[in-house]
Amino acid sequence: MDNGPVTKETETGTAKARRTGGRPRRLELETIVATARRILEEEGTGGLSMRRLAKEVGATPMALYRHVRDKDELLQLVLAGTARTRPRPDLPEDPRERVHTTALHMLRTLQELPWVVEVLSLGELTDKDALWMVEEIIDSAMACGQSERRAVHTYRSIWHHVLGTLVFRTALARRAEAPDRHAAFPSLLTDTDPAELPRLSALADRWDGITDTYDPAEELRAVVNGLLDRAGDGA
Repeated sequence: MDNGPVTKETETGTAKARRTGGRPRRLELETIVATARRILEEEGTGGLSMRRLAKEVGATPMALYRHVRDKDELLQLVLAGTARTRPRPDLPEDPRERVHTTALHMLRTLQELPWVVEVLSLGELTDKDALWMVEEIIDSAMACGQSERRAVHTYRSIWHHVLGTLVFRTALARRAEAPDRHAAFPSLLTDTDPAELPRLSALADRWDGITDTYDPAEELRAVVNGLLDRAGDGA
C-alpha cells in the first residue's frame, strides 16, 4: 500500500519515534562522577548543582538520583581516591617530625587541589585514602606522650589551621583576579585611629611587606610544636 512520498518531516518523525521507542542511553555512575569532578576543577563548588550536572551528562536530575542519594554523596564519590594519586612522603623516625611532615604534606597537597579544599570546607566529607594522615598524626602525637583525647585534639587543631590557611589563600587568589578591588585593611584606617589602634596604625605602612613574608610551612611547624608541647595536658 502506498503511504505517499517520504518527506523530511516523516523521516524526522520516524527517527524521533525510534529514539523514544527504543531503550534510553544508559547513564553510568563513572560518567556522572567524572563530569562532576571536571565541573569542580573548572568552576568550584559554586558551579556544581544536580540540575547543571544532569544537563552536562544529557539526563534529567531524576536520573541522577537513581545513582546517588544527594549532592553530599556525589561529592564523596568525587573525592574518593584523590589522595591515592599523590605519593606519600618519606616520614622521619622522630614522632614530632612525623607530625610536622605529615601536616606539611597535607597542606602542600591541598594547595594544588583548590576544588578539594572547597569540598572539604563544607564539612563531614573526606577521602578514605587520605585517612592515613589522620592516623599518622594521632599515632605520632601519642608517641610524643599525648593521651588519646589530647592527640585527637592536636589533629583537629592542625586540620583547622591547614584548612583555614588554604581557604584564606584561595580567597586572596580570587581577589587578585579583580585588581579593582582593594583590601579593607589597612586602607580603612584614618588619622583619628592611632589613639584607639596605636599598634595597627604604626604597622599600616609596612603591613603588606610584613605579611608577604608569611611562610605557611614555618608557621605550621610553630603550630605543631606548640600543640605537642601540651603532652601532659588533658586526660
